[in-house]
Amino acid sequence: MATITKKRVLSDAQFGGVPYGNRTVLPFQLKTNATGAAVDSDTAAAIGSGDKVYVGLLPAGFLLQDAVAIVSDAFTASVIADIGFEYVDGVDSAVVPQDADYFFNDLAINATGRTRMTLANAPVKLPKDAYLVVTIAGAANASVGVLDILIEGELVGAP
Repeated sequence: MATITKKRVLSDAQFGGVPYGNRTVLPFQLKTNATGAAVDSDTAAAIGSGDKVYVGLLPAGFLLQDAVAIVSDAFTASVIADIGFEYVDGVDSAVVPQDADYFFNDLAINATGRTRMTLANAPVKLPKDAYLVVTIAGAANASVGVLDILIEGELVGAP
């Protein structure tokens, strides 16, 4: 029976150069008002099916590992969402392509609940700053809704 050792097993960095580690949870929220518009956004129009909402920034060097979506106030019936990331500069990466549904595909946000990421995407390290993007589908939103998204990973530093 052979013994196989990964290269650099003794020298691979475990933390970001700090004694307390670098495990991080970045919280984001999409909240809508009674007309279905995103609160604290650049428009008063209701979020329609097919609309993208940038809800926050995922920093360069962030190793994406997991996510939790919490709907504490349901959106309009039939509203679902894809949750992923797009690069701030608008230019895709060949190493880590932007992915509109990296975290969730067709997540039902029309009912309250807590959902952990179920997609089998491998962890990736963002080569540059990216927006966390929620893409609405199924129906236009016309009600108050609250979606909290917790993105889990490690801040390992910019590449």
